[in-house]
Amino acid sequence: MGVAVSDSRLARAVSMAGQLGVVSGTGLTQMFARRLQDGDFTGEVRRALSNFPFPKMAQRMLDVFYQPEGREENQPYKAAEKIEIKSNRWADELGIIAGFVEIFLAKENHSNPVGINLLEKIQIPHLPILYGAMLAGVSVVIMGAGIPTGIPGALDAMAEHKPASYCIQIKGATSCTDCIRTFDPADFIEEGFSAGPLLRPDFLPIISTDLLATMLLRQVRNSTIEGFIVESHIAGGHNAPPRGKMILDDEGQPVYGVRDTADLQNIAKLGLPFWLAGGYGSHAKFQEALDCGAAGVQVGTPFALCRESGFSAHVKHELISAVLAGKSRVYTDRLASPTGYPFKVADVSGTLSEPAVFESRRRVCDLGLLREYYVRENGTIGFRCAAEPVEAYVAKGGDINNTHGRKCICNALLSAAGKPQIRADGTYEPEIITIGDDVVNIGLFCAEGNTDFTAMHVIKTILG
Repeated sequence: MGVAVSDSRLARAVSMAGQLGVVSGTGLTQMFARRLQDGDFTGEVRRALSNFPFPKMAQRMLDVFYQPEGREENQPYKAAEKIEIKSNRWADELGIIAGFVEIFLAKENHSNPVGINLLEKIQIPHLPILYGAMLAGVSVVIMGAGIPTGIPGALDAMAEHKPASYCIQIKGATSCTDCIRTFDPADFIEEGFSAGPLLRPDFLPIISTDLLATMLLRQVRNSTIEGFIVESHIAGGHNAPPRGKMILDDEGQPVYGVRDTADLQNIAKLGLPFWLAGGYGSHAKFQEALDCGAAGVQVGTPFALCRESGFSAHVKHELISAVLAGKSRVYTDRLASPTGYPFKVADVSGTLSEPAVFESRRRVCDLGLLREYYVRENGTIGFRCAAEPVEAYVAKGGDINNTHGRKCICNALLSAAGKPQIRADGTYEPEIITIGDDVVNIGLFCAEGNTDFTAMHVIKTILG
């Protein structure tokens, strides 16, 4: 999903074609703020805000971020929010509005379902973003990169506009009670709002093994999971690490084995629908999934390169041209992401996949979405990121060995979506491109070498 690669435009196109369009919730608040700072020349963000049920909150966002003429040349983006464990009203308001705007735009001019995909690892903004998405009528919540046992109950509560809580993972915490993140919709509802209960969206966690599916069903009590996305390690973005001892191939990539493959028969026995993901972007693989008992497939890579996706035009051109020329390379970088999860990276000139580009970038952690939360010696909660300046990370108790090869995924993915931050020295944050291994099959969608194809063309090709 990247950051804004599957944005409202792409999700709307997919949903209007009768499939489930899904927006990426990663970096959503940053993208919202940057679109306003860039002038919102299409007017779509302001149109969504005019339909937001809490107008005073919407006006506060416009007052802070909206620049009618857009930013001046070489003007850095204004920071969107400060990530804190305890409730921060400004950050929560930003999350609510960003979630609402993206889903509202994805649902505009049709009545078909739309979903949102979030990373479990980025825990603090979950509740406000989901509440905002629910205010706009989101139908499905998908979540991977972790074990999201607290989400179903939170969805139940927020559908009734009731307080929700979520246990944040904090290294060194002795109990979950020390890590509770609370969110009460009543704190944000403005006078005159009289809507009844919201649609409680279906929840589909992303899993890599049948064991994880069984564990999730066992641990989620007093709520429901409606199905599973079963994702293999060839998918783009973050991948589940191999089970057992890490073994690397000659290129330093993690080696996956039989233990890392989900037993689909066992998953089917759980009695819930499941969709297969990771390499299913063709009609043959779609049919294979159905033959295995799947309800369908989740597809990312071909949609990421279609006309409606949020990738910048030059990124699409570089990737597709490389594939058609037989020169593309996608690898699993075990070090790139500060989360510790393996991360798919496309080898593209001028991006962080090039050692020289990576080494020339001055380390800075000013977004902090993937930071680790930990307990300081004095008992307070701190933040650290293995991609921040090494001295700062080590001073916070981090292991210097954990900093090698770490890349600022947060800034780099925003750059890939066409919203790069500019630094004081005039340089722009470099991109990182994440895509699935099956990008090598993108020629299926490029009739006679035409690299400009639509989401509808992808759907028709896969369905056959």
